Amino acid sequence: MNILQNIHAFDVQTFYWCMARKHRAKLTSIGRAVSFSADGPLYGLGALWLWWLGYETLVAVLVFGFVLERGVYFVLKRGFKRNRPADALDNFSSFIIPSDQFSFPSGHTSGAFFIAFCLSEWFPSVNMMLYFWAANVGLSRIFLGVHFPTDTVIGALLGSACAALAIGVLV
Repeated sequence: MNILQNIHAFDVQTFYWCMARKHRAKLTSIGRAVSFSADGPLYGLGALWLWWLGYETLVAVLVFGFVLERGVYFVLKRGFKRNRPADALDNFSSFIIPSDQFSFPSGHTSGAFFIAFCLSEWFPSVNMMLYFWAANVGLSRIFLGVHFPTDTVIGALLGSACAALAIGVLV
């Protein structure tokens, strides 16, 4: 077995563990709202609001960083072409319809960690709340059945790395 097969086997086992949780139905219900809070159009509205409040440098970081993050995200999605749990596992259906075909990496998680990292630099007093939200976005994507755990881990790393790079370049 190669390393990718081992990772996939661990992912499937962890995914099924998540699906077997006693309160999964409630977690799934909450997960819909948490996942929605990380939809792309809301980031655009947030950036406009920050620009209106006078945070031009932060908005520049957000725009530059999101262009970078989305570019890497699409290269990884198209390169790996990892099936989503509903397509990879027998007798499983996700609880929402995903926005695209492939699972790796989680774009919602990547975006959430990108935003959490950037906003934490400008507003450090709320960093715990931001990272709590971002982590819950990742968990929601698993409990909604559209991502395996490593999809969200790599999404978190991708978003954080792009935020660090954007801040390093522009600030």
